[in-house]
Amino acid sequence: MKFDIMTLFPEMVSTVLSESIIGRAQEAGFISVECHNIRDFADNKHRKVDDTPYGGGVGMVMACQPIYDCYRSVRDAIPEGNSVRTVYMSPKGRVFNHDIAAELAQYDNIIILSGHYEGVDQRVLDLIVDEDISIGDYVLTGGELPACILVDAISRLKDGVLASSECYEGESIASGILEYPQYTKPRSFLGLEVPEVLLSGDHGKIDRYRLEEAVRITRERRPELLSLHPEIEESLKPKKKRGKRGSDADV
Repeated sequence: MKFDIMTLFPEMVSTVLSESIIGRAQEAGFISVECHNIRDFADNKHRKVDDTPYGGGVGMVMACQPIYDCYRSVRDAIPEGNSVRTVYMSPKGRVFNHDIAAELAQYDNIIILSGHYEGVDQRVLDLIVDEDISIGDYVLTGGELPACILVDAISRLKDGVLASSECYEGESIASGILEYPQYTKPRSFLGLEVPEVLLSGDHGKIDRYRLEEAVRITRERRPELLSLHPEIEESLKPKKKRGKRGSDADV
């Protein structure tokens, strides 16, 4: 899978995405990330990429021509037949979540436009963008950090990026609810102990404890998630079996 990120600050993006798991995934060839400096496509000697907005207002708006020419350069380099999705990072878009990451992970190529200043001329968005995506209900100074979040969340769903699918399938949100608490050595730290059940070696009891804790935390912090996945709480209820006369009995 390849990500092409169109930005005015390529070093900012490449620095973040060259580290840790995503950096190693690029080195191993599981994903590819290329940053494209929109300013390189400006058709004026001063490499100017913005101008004042029609109708007045504060700030500057990114112009069509440099973005469009940058996009055409990226698009022309993508092999014919590849599935492509072009995304604009914007607070006006649908709010990013795990399901959207999984949806975008099915494409061969993701092109990301990172806006800056007061925004982007709507005409170029109409011409090249498939959808706007927001990372939350707040405004940042630019789309570079949101672009990095998009790449990170999608990449870890691709084969080879993480050690196995178990690394993400049971995590918070991906599983449908928040994750259970984790512990490591030592067994005692400042008077706080690791729960005994985790030391029991009984994997059935451990699995149930973790699910109970995950449900408890989700109920406290994100109860709306449980309403979307009633089957999870249902799985914790005592099972019923038939009595000798056909009556139900809890076990």
